[in-house]
Amino acid sequence: MPARPRKKAVTAKRAPAASQLKKIRLVAFDFDGVFTDNTVLVSDDGHESVRCWRSDGLGLRELERAGVAMVIVSTETNAVVRHRSAKLKVRCYQGCEDKLQVLTEIITAMGISFGEVAFVGNDSNDLACLRAVGFPVVVADAHPSVRRAARYRTRLPGGRGAVREVCDLISGAHDRG
Repeated sequence: MPARPRKKAVTAKRAPAASQLKKIRLVAFDFDGVFTDNTVLVSDDGHESVRCWRSDGLGLRELERAGVAMVIVSTETNAVVRHRSAKLKVRCYQGCEDKLQVLTEIITAMGISFGEVAFVGNDSNDLACLRAVGFPVVVADAHPSVRRAARYRTRLPGGRGAVREVCDLISGAHDRG
């Protein structure tokens, strides 16, 4: 019996040098498809639930310890997003029709430049932010329409460790300096 063909491995784009990652002062995350695996469970009464990766919180604390700010910028307006971001202690902006405008307001208020920002996304509504920031990141299972805009593609998919991977990459660079 012939060997079954192996699936092509999902590989990350090469990470930038630690000196470039040390410049990052803000990591902005999309929520659905980044913190979640894009699964939405809907009960018969309309209540929504999503699946998240528990170790993301530990990674976020490492970013915080490294002095890197974090924010969630989501198109959705949903109690799930609000509750998860509150538990993770990450500022959250919901109902963002224009994510780039919201991100621009955040970095202006912080007094930083787009070059000091990483954005982690997964789909076409993240494209403008991915194109604007210094370190654009997509999760392993991102929609093909945004993959080329990324400087780094995680090895792990959204909702299955991608957030932790990004946190470890950036906080690790800050720790080495």
